Amino acid sequence: MPRRRPHVAGSAAQSELAGALAELREALDLPDGFPPEVVAEADAAASASPPPTADRRDLGFATIDPAGSRDLDQALHLARRPGGYTVHYAIADVPGFVRAGGAVDLEARERGQTLYAADGRVPLHPPVLSEDRASLLPGVDRSAYLWSFDLDDAGAVQRTRLERAVVRSGAQLTYEEAQTRIDDGTADASLALLREIGELRLEQERARGGASLNVPDEEIVRTADGGYALERRRLLPVEDWNAQLSLMTGMAAAELMIAARVGILRTMPKPAADDVEAFRRQTVALGRPWPESVGYGEYLAGLPRDEPASLAILQAAGGLFRGAGYEAMDGTVPADPVQSALAAPYAHVTAPLRRLVDRWGLVVCEAIAAERDVPSWARQTLGELPSLMGASSRRAAQLDAASLARVEAAVLSDRIGEPFTATVLAMRGDTAVIQLPEPAVTASCPAVPDAKPGERLAVVLERADIRSGTVRFRAG
Repeated sequence: MPRRRPHVAGSAAQSELAGALAELREALDLPDGFPPEVVAEADAAASASPPPTADRRDLGFATIDPAGSRDLDQALHLARRPGGYTVHYAIADVPGFVRAGGAVDLEARERGQTLYAADGRVPLHPPVLSEDRASLLPGVDRSAYLWSFDLDDAGAVQRTRLERAVVRSGAQLTYEEAQTRIDDGTADASLALLREIGELRLEQERARGGASLNVPDEEIVRTADGGYALERRRLLPVEDWNAQLSLMTGMAAAELMIAARVGILRTMPKPAADDVEAFRRQTVALGRPWPESVGYGEYLAGLPRDEPASLAILQAAGGLFRGAGYEAMDGTVPADPVQSALAAPYAHVTAPLRRLVDRWGLVVCEAIAAERDVPSWARQTLGELPSLMGASSRRAAQLDAASLARVEAAVLSDRIGEPFTATVLAMRGDTAVIQLPEPAVTASCPAVPDAKPGERLAVVLERADIRSGTVRFRAG
């Protein structure tokens, strides 16, 4: 789906917004650069050569990432085989450059993950590693954790292998470039299979009751003059197909860890039966009932994305799956290890450049696959990861929400008193949660008698405060 024209704040608002975003960084105590000892250790580690156990430079790997990315965690190579497919999925060898207990490791534990602020990233690792030496950049040899999967002709995994290997990516593609090549037939033999395999994996997901949603997203983008704008786009199909390879890898990692009874899982509890029934009643009230015979993921995937009723249903659906976290294992396995949204056990192992926990997952899985003992440093620190990642995830969520709120306020700041037509997403006491169609701002206004989710509502913008990120409407 093509991007819509960005909604850009005026010049005065841009100046105020820049100050508000700087204040937000200070309020959240975001790191600014890296301490000298971390930089020095990273520079020294960049000259290291992790010992791979195999040479797979014969495979024509490629990476697919957002435009401008340099922290490239994954590279793929796809091929047909008798009765199905072979998927090679290379993951950046971050453990080969980060010494357990060293300065880089300890700083990464403080950060937890790369943070994406509107006015710049806060990386997990120094750029000499995350954007250079450990990144799967094109045209250079790189050590990687190489996952290899044999799939049958329905896309189900028949066999999994994991080894450290030296790989070489031949192409760094953006999502748009990959989509264009697949659509117009210019993709090479490997990339051309991504649609086929991705759609089979999506069908596997639907069959087990999992849910992946291709929902329009409002993004903060930088303008040519250094300002900020809101841009709405829907994920390209290639992003879904690519994500399915990452999910497949995470599920395979979870299976390895569960069988060995050691590792760390990504968890999400099942929604309560009462919550599911309440959601079903909402879908009936909104005119798009969820049939008992249709799985949750299949139902949501079939909703027309631009209808008001669908927007309200998707808002309500987000409340079903809450409480995502991590659970470490060492000798025992959770009674129910299934990540409920995916309908399968799952672990994070595919983004070690940007997420702390993945480094442990890779080290544990590779040891299990090679039938070696898990390194003592990894085993002894598994129990620390849930709290470290929990704190990091809370800060990331706070940063995302606060940044978006301030940019939304800036975009709307010169439109005080203007009327809008909004969709009611939900009713919360005496407040209606509403969404504008363009720009797709989600806000609130005092409830209108008899207003119901899914209905259109005429509203007037009363306030847009950039410093606090507060946007307020009234019924009009």
